[in-house]
Amino acid sequence: MAALSITFLGTGTSGGVPMVACSCAVCQSADVHDKRLRSSILVQSATTTIVVDATPDFRQQMLQHNVRRIDAILITHAHKDHVGGLDDTRGFQYIQQQPTHIYASAATLLGVQREIPYAFEAYKYPGVPVFKLHEINSDPFVVGDIVVQPIWVWHYKMPVLGFRFGNFTYITDANRIDEAEQEKITGSSTIVLNALRKESHISHFTLQEAIDMVQQLEIPNAYFTHISHQLGLHSEISEELPAGMHLAYDGLEIRV
Repeated sequence: MAALSITFLGTGTSGGVPMVACSCAVCQSADVHDKRLRSSILVQSATTTIVVDATPDFRQQMLQHNVRRIDAILITHAHKDHVGGLDDTRGFQYIQQQPTHIYASAATLLGVQREIPYAFEAYKYPGVPVFKLHEINSDPFVVGDIVVQPIWVWHYKMPVLGFRFGNFTYITDANRIDEAEQEKITGSSTIVLNALRKESHISHFTLQEAIDMVQQLEIPNAYFTHISHQLGLHSEISEELPAGMHLAYDGLEIRV
């Protein structure tokens, strides 16, 4: 497996941080670590670039990190905060002179088509984005020189995909992982897991639940993402975490 660089393009929940119209301490914080775009990562080898989820902040994220080409977008599920930026792939299509490849489950691909129906009409308006859709399930697949292992998790009653790239596993929008899927994660050296807030939530891990899952899976390095302003200040929560566990933040780069 190729050596990979992981960049956190966004680490916030669906409303981002700061949240519109909120005057809480986190939303008013001057700390750059408390400024969170919607959750997404960039996965890069020497020859291949993958984005996981195209958030409503996609254009801003691509410009901030000077991304000049992408080989694929993997979509975890079709909620707006994970597909709202798909129209902004047009620049890549113009420069690369090819469609954007999207990998997702059958249900999520239908959601993508509902999100931007004009891209899938029989007679397309000139200039609309063009996509090549790839349906995935539980089987590993390859993009360029990167092998991807899908992992099914539960977002309340909604099946959502996480992804393992070599020794690195990325899971967002989950509150339960079945035992058989946990086995696909076992042996990872690094995991990214959603940790929305401290209070219970119907469809997301709390911070403690995320910590417990990392400890159960015995993964030495963990980063928490999809963070709400309700979790607290980055500086304060970071001091509470067990060894080897961290709050991710926008712009963080790690190598795996």
